This record gives sequence, structure tokens and C-alpha cells, in this order.
Amino acid sequence: MPAAPASCPCGLPAPYQDCCGRFHRGEASAPTAELLMRSRFTAFATGDTAYLLRTWHPADRPAHLEPDRRLRWTRLEILGSTGGSVIHTEGAVRFRAHYTERGRPGELEEHSRFLRLEGRWVYAGVVQAQG
Repeated sequence: MPAAPASCPCGLPAPYQDCCGRFHRGEASAPTAELLMRSRFTAFATGDTAYLLRTWHPADRPAHLEPDRRLRWTRLEILGSTGGSVIHTEGAVRFRAHYTERGRPGELEEHSRFLRLEGRWVYAGVVQAQG
């Protein structure tokens, strides 16, 4: 796993150790779906596959996860969210994740679904398109 960055890759104005690092270390759980989304992006950026697996809904969780070493996750934009607060049991977050692959910029846009399972937010896959 790469060294922990000084500033948090999730985009919030806080040091990694005080922001997503506390979730990765297990000292706290993300209180909202958006913070879980941000902490999962940061886990991709830092190569923390154990955290990604811990925060994946068991119904869809892969048995193991290999990070793509050709990708470097560089920036996260939150485009919108519904539900997912401390009082909700479901939420969705639309985001755009920026990366570089072999020196070329790229982006991934997704509308992710989150559920509260046993008091903790977990990633539950992509929101299905309607229509």
C-alpha cells in the first residue's frame, strides 16, 4: 500500500489522517453515505483493498480485490446525493472520479447506492437506470 497522503484525496479540506484515515483505521464509521463514498474513493487512491471489501455489501462483495496498478485516482467530484444522512437507511451518491492511466487523464462517473447494514453504511452497487 502506498504511503498515506498528507491531504485527503477525497476532496475535503482536511489531512488524510483526520479525514478518511480514521475510517480506514477503523476508529470511526462514516456517518453518511457521501462520507462513505469519499472514504471509498480514498481507499482506491491509497490501495486500501481491505477497507473497500469491509464497506461492500456482502451480497455483491467480491471474494478479493486487486487494485489496478496502472490507474492513479487523482480527484473526486460529488455531483449530487439523495438520502444517506444519519437518519436514513438508504442513500445514493452521484460522483465523478478522475484518474490517470499511463499518463493519460480519464474519469469515471457513477451513481452509487448505499445501504445502512447493522448500523454502518455499505456500498450496494450502481443505481439502476429507469425508463
